[in-house]
Amino acid sequence: MKKSEWQEKFLEAVSNCCDEGREAVEYIHARKTKIGMKRARKSVGAFWTMAGSAHLNSALYSSESSLISPNAWTLLIHEVRHLQQGMLIALSIYGELDAWQYQFQVFKKITGRTLSPLAEEILALPLSMDRKNLQHARQLMTRMAGKSYGAGLLPLYPIHQEIKYWLTGK
Repeated sequence: MKKSEWQEKFLEAVSNCCDEGREAVEYIHARKTKIGMKRARKSVGAFWTMAGSAHLNSALYSSESSLISPNAWTLLIHEVRHLQQGMLIALSIYGELDAWQYQFQVFKKITGRTLSPLAEEILALPLSMDRKNLQHARQLMTRMAGKSYGAGLLPLYPIHQEIKYWLTGK
């Protein structure tokens, strides 16, 4: 299947899965966001780039499997959430917690399935700027995705707020 044909079909599937999918696809079209597939670590289902693109991990999804996979659809929705957040928020545990929870909520909505106990625990966390909560979120993300996921490399807060915290303790 040609890349352009896959993109069209994949975005149609995401758009048709739910309101959140439609909104993500509208964002992609409005911003002319490039989407695709690229190989990444196995701990990464999808990723966004600073150039404003989003990609599924080709080690985990094919053009055919992605068209019928709620996991693939919600991973794109997750990555679009990061693009909407902006780089400062997206590159923080706070931004990851927001995107993971959004992805899990949408997955449950469109599939009716329960999540793993670990995913449910992440979903139950408050989305707040409480450091202990964000440290716990980081631990859960690392347990779920593995150390190679890289959550340990991200600051808890968006970097400008993290620096303020380091300087003032507030």
